Amino acid sequence: MKLRSWVSLLFLILCGCGGPAAENVPVTILQINDVYEISPVQGGKEGGIARLATLRQELAREDPNTFLILAGDVFSPSALGTAVVDGQPVAGAQMVAALNAAGLNYATFGNHEFDLKEDQFRRRLAESHAVWFSGNVRDADGKLFDRVKDYVIFSAHGPKGGAVRIGLIGLTIDSTKQPWVTYLDPLAVARQQAKELRPQVDVLIAVTHLSLEQDQQIAAAVPELDLILGGHEHENWQLHRGTHFTPIFKADANARSAYIHRLVYDTANRKLHLDSTLRRITGEIAEEPETAKIVKEWTDRAFQAFRAAGFEPAQVVAQSAVSLDGRESSVRNRSTALTDLIGRAMLREWPLADAAIFNAGSIRIDDEIPPGPITQYDVIRILPFGGKILGVEMKGHLLARVLEAGRKNLGRGGFLQTANLEASAGGSGWLLAGKPLDPKKTYRIAIADFLMSGGEQGIEFLTRKAGGVGAVTTLRDIRLAVIDEMKAPGKSVARIGPQAFSSTVSSP
Repeated sequence: MKLRSWVSLLFLILCGCGGPAAENVPVTILQINDVYEISPVQGGKEGGIARLATLRQELAREDPNTFLILAGDVFSPSALGTAVVDGQPVAGAQMVAALNAAGLNYATFGNHEFDLKEDQFRRRLAESHAVWFSGNVRDADGKLFDRVKDYVIFSAHGPKGGAVRIGLIGLTIDSTKQPWVTYLDPLAVARQQAKELRPQVDVLIAVTHLSLEQDQQIAAAVPELDLILGGHEHENWQLHRGTHFTPIFKADANARSAYIHRLVYDTANRKLHLDSTLRRITGEIAEEPETAKIVKEWTDRAFQAFRAAGFEPAQVVAQSAVSLDGRESSVRNRSTALTDLIGRAMLREWPLADAAIFNAGSIRIDDEIPPGPITQYDVIRILPFGGKILGVEMKGHLLARVLEAGRKNLGRGGFLQTANLEASAGGSGWLLAGKPLDPKKTYRIAIADFLMSGGEQGIEFLTRKAGGVGAVTTLRDIRLAVIDEMKAPGKSVARIGPQAFSSTVSSP
């Protein structure tokens, strides 16, 4: 080959002529996680899938390479999901329909996806328009679920023809055990998939539903990752970990906020620039009409089902002068005005009770109900799974063991909320109505039926057949008890604060 030809070929290689032009390719990722409500929360002030849909459309007009990504928890739990429509629980169908309308592109599993029965879970996957992927969740035979990918690789293109290849790895915490679900170790999967995918992609992202501690471990152990988009904590987080200071982001639950990640990939220098902004989803964002229509349709259907079950969702039962804090970060760590209210409702339901106990995980609203009117639907949102209150005769030694196990569950759903019970000074024992528990004495305890099933973490020993359990009386649904407590005039509700509640509807 002549010298001139060699020079010309070298020039073409260096400048990229004859192939896609070197350019900065923009990509926008709208990140959400832990979404259980299709309608706005905080008294309508925050969240809402229809508002999220508007934001996605606005971002897409700015950048056609816009993708909505979910970091787990959407099929369950939700108040609307417990409604029985056409003989079947809604079980997350409303969430899938709303997010289909909003344009969800990619999703990985959260632990609460597996609250559903297997057939419900598979139906939700079949109904979803999004691409689902998971590196560490498998069925009972160790195989991927239908329509679920092991990982995702997709390309985004710039106006000059440049392209960026993006890889997504999905990882889920193994906290929800089901016989039809198996989990691989998320850290081992992250290492293996990062090694496999890194040569194939320009940008590698882990979409996780893990604890913050696990996310940090992965950032430190898997330096091939460019970004971790996480969920599970229900509160927004932004931090950097590992030798490469890998960024980790988590948004607030119920789409009260969403992260906007603006990526720019330099195809010439193979460099990634990232600019991330936490965007609050509020009433300043208009509702996208088509998504809002679907939200209303599902809400109307669920409300009709609740009415058929004996509830009147729109009925105002009380006016609150205080905020009712049902956020997971609160109720799984301490008592609040809301947990105090539920405890008093349980005592009112069984007048013979010496004390009341329920698990913090039964409160699923993860929201603060602001001062003002409280409806029956608010109560359904607070306690969507309902369940009976049981009146249980229980020996003091068993009661003390239960309370100690609940204390060890601090920060988790198995943390126990109580009424008329408290730890003694120094935490060495327990007091009931100010007096130390007598191991040999029999106490009458109003307790959530779930806690007597042996299904709570660390409290598996508590069943109807446990030593120390005597007679058991089955009472009403806990939600009906809470509604009646809210309606009750005078001194019982005043304990929340001066004139905290005033009854607006007389008891039926």
